[in-house]
Amino acid sequence: MDDLIVFNKPCGVVCQFGAHEKHRSLKDFIDAPGFYPAGRLDTDSEGLLLLTCNGRMQARIAHPKFKLEKTYWAQLEGSPQADKLAALQRPMDLGDFVARPAKIRLPDAGETDALWPRVPPVRLRKTVPDFWLEIKIAEGKNRQVRRMTAKAGYPCLRLVRVGIGRLNLSGCALRPGEWRFAPHLP
Repeated sequence: MDDLIVFNKPCGVVCQFGAHEKHRSLKDFIDAPGFYPAGRLDTDSEGLLLLTCNGRMQARIAHPKFKLEKTYWAQLEGSPQADKLAALQRPMDLGDFVARPAKIRLPDAGETDALWPRVPPVRLRKTVPDFWLEIKIAEGKNRQVRRMTAKAGYPCLRLVRVGIGRLNLSGCALRPGEWRFAPHLP
């Protein structure tokens, strides 16, 4: 039996199966009784979400002690500056915890061009530039990537999780709102 679901979560969807008063939930997309999210993406974030019916697998995916790397593409307001980017690669005090250093890189334009349009669209300011940054972390605390980029001086306009471990959205070929069973854990 398949015990892992790969889902491309659209923006505006909450990571729960119960009804929500303002947003769509997982039940609007996935009909697979007994499956639960292994980790979460906040409502405004989109991209790769794994669900499982196996408690051990859920812990292996979501718990920081297993250090399963998550890869995000963040569309950030501003221009890349070495000193600001370096702050993301050092331990960062976010108030309630100290985030471990992130691995970062500037993706090629062709990579991010493959992303689907966000619904609703991101509000861009004509007078303020923006850029994409790939960020890899193994913790995944509440809104961690958004909080880290904001502290480094880069408000996050769009956040897409593109990978968990060896699984990535480009290899899954899933459009927003689509899901499939996966053969194994990343």
